[in-house]
Amino acid sequence: MRLGIKEIEEILPHRHPFLLIDYIEDYEPGVSAVGYKCVSFREEFFQGHFPQEPVMPGVLTIEALAQVGAVAILSLEENKGKIAFFGGINKCKFRGKVIPGDKVRLETKIIKRKGPVGVGEATASVDGKVVASAELTFMIG
Repeated sequence: MRLGIKEIEEILPHRHPFLLIDYIEDYEPGVSAVGYKCVSFREEFFQGHFPQEPVMPGVLTIEALAQVGAVAILSLEENKGKIAFFGGINKCKFRGKVIPGDKVRLETKIIKRKGPVGVGEATASVDGKVVASAELTFMIG
C-alpha cells in the first residue's frame, strides 16, 4: 500500500520542515513500514551542514527512520490520532553519508511491543548500501 504526503499527514503529526519522509512504499500496521526521503540540495539544513560539503545530519536520518516506524505503529486502529515519542536510540551506527540527490530507503520493523512502549529495528540505505541503522524505542502518547 503506497501512501503519499497527504495520507502520511493523516497518520503523523509532523509537518514541513520536520516531516522527513516523502512517501511510504509499503506498510503493515503494527508490523513494519518502508518509506523514502528524496534529498534535495534545497533542504534547509544544508545551508549550515556543511556549506563546503553538504551532508544530511545523521540525527535527521534517524528521525526519518522513526517517522517511518511511527507510520507503522500509528496506523493501528487503537493508535489513530496519537503521537509516538522517542524513548531511546540503541545500537546506532552511521556507515555512510546522505548527500543532495540521494533517494534514501527507510525501513523500520517493529520487533517488540508491550502496552504503549515498543522497539523498532531501523535501517536507512542509499542505492542498496546501508548508511545508518539503529534500534528505536518509542512510547505512544
